[in-house]
Amino acid sequence: MNTRVLIHEIVEFAAAETPYGLALVAGDLSWTFTELLQDVQRFAAGIAELTDPSDRVVIISDNCPVMLIALYAVPAAGAVATLGNTRHSVPELVAMIQATEPTVILASSEQLDRLATELPNCQSVRHVICMNGTHRTASAQAAAELGLSPASEDEINSTRSGAAAKLQAVKTTDLDPASAAWLIHTSGTTGRAKGALLSHRGLLAAIQNTALARPVSADDVYLFPFPLFHVAAYNVLHVHLRRRPVVLLPRFEAGEVLRLIENHRVTTCSLAPTMLSMLLNHPERDSTDLSSLRQISYGASAMPLDLLRRVLRELPDCGLAQGYGMTELSGNAVFLDPESHRRAADTHPHLLAAAGRPGPLVALRIADDDGNELPQGEPGEVLVRGDQLCEGYFRSPAATADSRHGPWFKTGDIGRIDEDGYLYIVDRKKDLIISGGENIASREVEDLLSTHPLVAQVAVIGLPDDHWGEVVCAVVVPRAEDQIATEDLISWTKDKIAGFKRPRVVVVVDELPVNASGKIDKVVLRATVTAQR
Repeated sequence: MNTRVLIHEIVEFAAAETPYGLALVAGDLSWTFTELLQDVQRFAAGIAELTDPSDRVVIISDNCPVMLIALYAVPAAGAVATLGNTRHSVPELVAMIQATEPTVILASSEQLDRLATELPNCQSVRHVICMNGTHRTASAQAAAELGLSPASEDEINSTRSGAAAKLQAVKTTDLDPASAAWLIHTSGTTGRAKGALLSHRGLLAAIQNTALARPVSADDVYLFPFPLFHVAAYNVLHVHLRRRPVVLLPRFEAGEVLRLIENHRVTTCSLAPTMLSMLLNHPERDSTDLSSLRQISYGASAMPLDLLRRVLRELPDCGLAQGYGMTELSGNAVFLDPESHRRAADTHPHLLAAAGRPGPLVALRIADDDGNELPQGEPGEVLVRGDQLCEGYFRSPAATADSRHGPWFKTGDIGRIDEDGYLYIVDRKKDLIISGGENIASREVEDLLSTHPLVAQVAVIGLPDDHWGEVVCAVVVPRAEDQIATEDLISWTKDKIAGFKRPRVVVVVDELPVNASGKIDKVVLRATVTAQR
C-alpha cells in the first residue's frame, strides 16, 4: 500500500475500479461507490469553507449515512473528525468540546437538543450543523444568540440531489498522511479522557494489518452494528478498501440484525459476545435464515466457552475471529483466527483465553517496568510497535511521552506469550473496566462518588458479568454513623455520568483492604466481593 494514501482515497479508488458496485446500505437507501464518492466530495468542499487546516469538527450522532460520510469527508477537508460518544452525559460532552476547541459541531437534532443550554459555553464553535434536517429548537436559538450558523443537511452534507451543495472536490494533494484524521477519546488511569490522534497513515496501517490477518473476501457483505464513534469504525474502511458493501444500522437491536442478515445475505459482521448471545436467544432466531454468515468477529471481552460451542453447533458454517486492539492502535493489532476457535471448542479450551497472534505488520514485546524484554512465558506489560500507533494525545505531551518506550507503545495490559506465539492478557496495569465494549476508568467513577456527602471512602472495581462482560461495582465506606441506601447512591449518579459508567452494584463495607504501601488493594477487594456474590 502506498504510504501517501489518505483515508478518503479508499472511496476514490473503489469508485474508479467498481463505479456501480454497492458501497453502503442504510435503511431503505443505498449508495454505489460513485454516489458515495460524490457525497464525500460535496461534504468535504463545504467543511473546507468552514474550517482551517487541523480544525476540529466534533461529530455527535448515532450511526447514520451522514456520519459515515463525515468520517471520510472531514479529514479530506484537512480538518479532524472529533468523535463524541452519544452515551456520554451532557457535562462529559461539553468537557470534550471545550477541551478540543472545535470550529464546527455536526450533530443529530437529538444531540443538539441535549446540548441546547450548554452551547453558549462552547466559545470556539462558529458553526452548528444539524445532520438530520434544519434544527429549529432551543439549541438553534442558543446558537443564533452566539452568532453561530445552524444549518440543514441540505445546505452542507450528503444530499442525494446535491441541489444546494458545492460540487467541486477539495484538493488534498498537500495533506500529510501523518496528520490527524480522527480524534477519539479514551479512558486513562487518571479518569480524565485523553484524545488519541489517529492519522491517515496509522488508520491505513491498521487496515492493512487487518486485511492481511483477517482478509475480506471478494463477495463479502459486512454488517456493522457498533457505534461509528468508536475506533471499530476502521472496519468500515477495511471493507470499502476491498470494494465491498457495508450494511449500517443506527444501533444494535437483535431482531433488526437478524432481519438484515437474511435480507442482505450478510456474510460477515462484528458482534460483541453479549450481542451474539442476544442474537441467538432472540425469539425470531429459529425462523431467520442465517446460512449466508461465514464469519463473526468479536472483541472487547472474552468469548465464554459455552457460547463458542453453541455458535459452532448452531452456525456450523460460520467461523469466529477475535481482535485485540485499542483506540491508540487505530484498531486491532492481534488476531485469534477461526481455526484457533475450533481447536478451543474441541481439545484446547485454553486458547479461548488467548488474545491471538500479532498481525504481520506489528511487533509485540512483553517487558518489565523499564521496557526490557522478558523471557518467553513470563508476564509483563504488553508493548506494541508499528505504523498503526496513534500520533499521540491531543495537547497532552506528558501523556504522550508516558505512553511510549522509544518506538514502543505501552498498552497498560499485563500479558504473556506462549511457545506457539499466542498472546494472553492476564491482568490490567491500567485500572480499567470494560463493560459492553466500553472502557470505564475506575478513577473517574470514584472521583464522582467521593463527592457524595455520605461517602467517606470508595473503590470502584469491575465484576464479571455473563451479559456485559463486566459491570461497575462501587465498594463504599460510609461516613461515621451514616447509613447509605445503595439504590439511592446509584440514582444519585444519574445525569452526572454516562449510563454505562454508573455502578450496577454497590457494596457497603467497614473498611477497604490496603497493601504494604498503603494503597487500596483492588486485587484482594475484587476477589473478596466476587466470592461473596
